[in-house]
Amino acid sequence: MTEPLSTIEIETAPDPRFAVIVMHGLGADANDFVPLIPELGFADAPAVRFVFPNAQEMPVTANGGYVMRAWFDIRAFDSTGRQVDEAGMDSSCASVRQLIEAQNQRGIPTSNIFLAGFSQGGAMTYSVGMTHPEALAGLVVLSGYVPSPAYIENRLSEANRATPIFAAHGIYDDVLPFELGEAARDFAIAHGCKVDWRAYPMPHSVCAEEIAALREWLHARIAASV
Repeated sequence: MTEPLSTIEIETAPDPRFAVIVMHGLGADANDFVPLIPELGFADAPAVRFVFPNAQEMPVTANGGYVMRAWFDIRAFDSTGRQVDEAGMDSSCASVRQLIEAQNQRGIPTSNIFLAGFSQGGAMTYSVGMTHPEALAGLVVLSGYVPSPAYIENRLSEANRATPIFAAHGIYDDVLPFELGEAARDFAIAHGCKVDWRAYPMPHSVCAEEIAALREWLHARIAASV
């Protein structure tokens, strides 16, 4: 059985009807995007439960075997993609599905759950979101990529072809080249997904304009479901 992930949970108001599961990047942890919540403007909006999971700690081959929090091992970096451990990625996908099921058991249907992630967390968002058997509310990919097209294609879910995706990437990203973000966008579109794509003059980070656009997108998706 997959070991449950430790999480940080923050509710914007009591009795949330929506949930956002936010996955951190390689080497970061669940605290990384907690400061984002006030910037998303939920004070006067329907209540949302934000769930920030911690990836397991593991040695990452491409980083010299250094042990860090990671959703899967990266065996090598190159300019066109990443060589990844698909078995490890599959295990992490199963852990994220457990988080979705836990929200279901607490009264939030999958159709009201968003998956979000930055960098390797964005890679997980594509991998879980495009293969999940039940339709999600939306996917948010910040500076992310598709780690294994074959993994997704072999498990592609019809339920999430129509799920809206907000994807953004920095033009000057020197960690995950902009081209990887574009390739992921094109992959999702080629498989029938609707992608709201944004590009910003920034490195491997987030910026105020990106967060403002995400805030507008999230509120529109939630308003459509209320």
